[in-house]
Amino acid sequence: MSIKDVVRKGTTQIPAQHTPSGTPAVAAGRIVAAVRITMGLLFGWAFVDKLFGLGYATGSAGAWVNGGSPTKGFLGGLKHGPFQTMFTGWAGDAWANWLFMLGLGGIAVALLFGVGLRIAAACGTIMLLLMWAAEWPLDRHTSTGELTRSTNPILDDHIVYALVLIALAALYAGHTWGLGRRWTKLDLVTRNRWLI
Repeated sequence: MSIKDVVRKGTTQIPAQHTPSGTPAVAAGRIVAAVRITMGLLFGWAFVDKLFGLGYATGSAGAWVNGGSPTKGFLGGLKHGPFQTMFTGWAGDAWANWLFMLGLGGIAVALLFGVGLRIAAACGTIMLLLMWAAEWPLDRHTSTGELTRSTNPILDDHIVYALVLIALAALYAGHTWGLGRRWTKLDLVTRNRWLI
């Protein structure tokens, strides 16, 4: 596609092969890719720590490979919010552990490789909104009367991360420093655009 074709079609988007390497578009693509990789490492670290118990959020005794539960610590310790009973009831259930770990691992892989970002954004947003609901930042006090230490009654890192995941998918963040371009050309993906 030539510049004339772009102008003739009335679009303002310049094809990548005609974009000078020092332009803001290239810099923006690299920044978005860096954010994608950073988010992938964030989800990946959580997955590895829960799986092997690296001694940060999860000790080795609580590692999933050692019979620990990836959901019991977080969900089992909830002391406030309208969904407290539901979430504490899920804590440690095999289905919750498997869904949580598959979600963390799958989202990490998608972000790190830059493929399936729509699915990663959808699944990640659902997971993060459930975690937001579990922490319920709207409450000021726990059921025992202690401060919840919520820094904002509505917004927290879960909401911010969900918005970042949605933005990464919308911006085709896997096309720079990822396998996104190749992924979108796969026959399966071209027939099922939701896999982008």
